[in-house]
Order: sequence, then structure tokens, then C-alpha cells
Amino acid sequence: MLEHLYYLKSDLDRQGIFFCFSGPLSQTLLMEVGDTLRNKMAKDKTNPSTIIKVFAMFIEQAQNIIRYSAEEVLYDEALGGLRNGIVAVGYDSGHYSVLCGNMVKNKDVSILSEQLQKLQTMNKEQLKTYYKEQRRKAPHEKSKGAGLGFIELARRSVTPIQFDFRKIDEKHSFFSLKTEV
Repeated sequence: MLEHLYYLKSDLDRQGIFFCFSGPLSQTLLMEVGDTLRNKMAKDKTNPSTIIKVFAMFIEQAQNIIRYSAEEVLYDEALGGLRNGIVAVGYDSGHYSVLCGNMVKNKDVSILSEQLQKLQTMNKEQLKTYYKEQRRKAPHEKSKGAGLGFIELARRSVTPIQFDFRKIDEKHSFFSLKTEV
């Protein structure tokens, strides 16, 4: 494993990834990492409104891991959820990218895929209208939030959101998502 660490770092650099975390995420860790990300971008003289957009996308995607990853490490009333996933931020071709990935149950793949495909086809005005419509509705029964996260990500992304599902076994698939600012 040690001998491959350099190659992992080189591969991340080649893809423009300047921040990557893989492992168990908690709300506390999320806030600390978010502060580090904002400070790094400010040091690089990134436009403050871009920092806010990247930070918001990072938080939303990391919270999806904390709330929905099928790899729950532990749950404690005081600590909240601790679930496995990966989140990365990079810069390439004039855009910041925020990527995340986590395990999902195969039974949820078709619903997620349909929802994300629908968002991919909408323009900014359609996304705005759809967001307002969904805000008025009660959250989906399996939702642990307002159920607006993917819509908000699609609204903020300068390109249609990208996603992928890779089947791991009979029960699980790995879900990957990418947005750009």
C-alpha cells in the first residue's frame, strides 16, 4: 500500500483534484474540512462568490453521504451518523468540480437515476420552477431532509449534473455524482 500512495497523489494531481477525503464522514468533520477548503480557495485568490458556491455544493454532497450512504459505520445520538463515502474538489478547464461517492442499495438505484436524469434535462428556469414546486410538497418518506438537495445542486452547477452507478454486489451499487461551478 505504501508504495502506491505516490501514484494515488499523482493521479489526483493529474485530474486537477486538490482536495479529497475518503472514509467515515460526520457533521463535525464536515465543518472542519469545509473550513479548510474555504481557506485554501481564499489563499488561491478565488472569487468569494465562487468559494461560496463550491462550499455549498461540497456541504450538500457530503451531507448526502452522511444521511444516505449504505455504509453506516456507527450511529450515536450525540454524534449523529458516521457513514463512509468519498468527496473531492478539483479545478480543471476553468471550472471547479465537486465530486462525491458512496454505496447505495440496489433497490434505490432506479429511483435515484430517474430523478437525476430528469434534472439533467432541465434548463435553469425549469430547475427554478421545479424547486419551488417541490418546496411546497412534503418531503419524500425516505428523505432525511427537505428532499431538495439534488435540485439545488443542479441549479448551482454550470453544467448538467453527472452521475454514475456501478453495481458492486447483489445488494449494493456505488453512486458517484459530479457538479461544476
